Amino acid sequence: MAPKKSKPAAPKLKTPTDLASNEAKTVAQALNGLLADSYALYLKTKNFHWHVSGPHFRDYHLLFDEQAAEILATTDLIAERVRKTGNVTLRSVGDISRHQTIKDNDAEFVAAKDMLDELREDNLALVQTLRAVKEAAAAAGDNATEGSVDDWTDQAEQRAWFLFESSRGA
Repeated sequence: MAPKKSKPAAPKLKTPTDLASNEAKTVAQALNGLLADSYALYLKTKNFHWHVSGPHFRDYHLLFDEQAAEILATTDLIAERVRKTGNVTLRSVGDISRHQTIKDNDAEFVAAKDMLDELREDNLALVQTLRAVKEAAAAAGDNATEGSVDDWTDQAEQRAWFLFESSRGA
């Protein structure tokens, strides 16, 4: 019996970058963690959008939809930053679940006030992740990532603020 022929190795992605490979890898790892958390937060926000009920249904339904759209819009930008640094990004839902730190909420029913509170805390946790990404980018001299992170941080802080203000008296 003839020995099995092994598949030739797939060509490696060789995106040009002026960042040192170790530094770029550190930034990519931080960005991939951010990407996983962004997807987890997006899906949780959509879950709450689909399942919110109560006297403020319309307001919360629209708020959650707007916030989910904003979060989803950043995911492509985050993944493209990873690729621009010469690295690879997440490839599947399983990959996301292995990297996410924001917890899923699979409860059959969540009160609207609890949705607001949970999403506010998750957005604030995302801000902390963003600060860690910014720190890694600064250490690598990756000013493009640093600048993008500033915008994403402002968006997450604004979402947390809106959720906080919406929860007062809810």
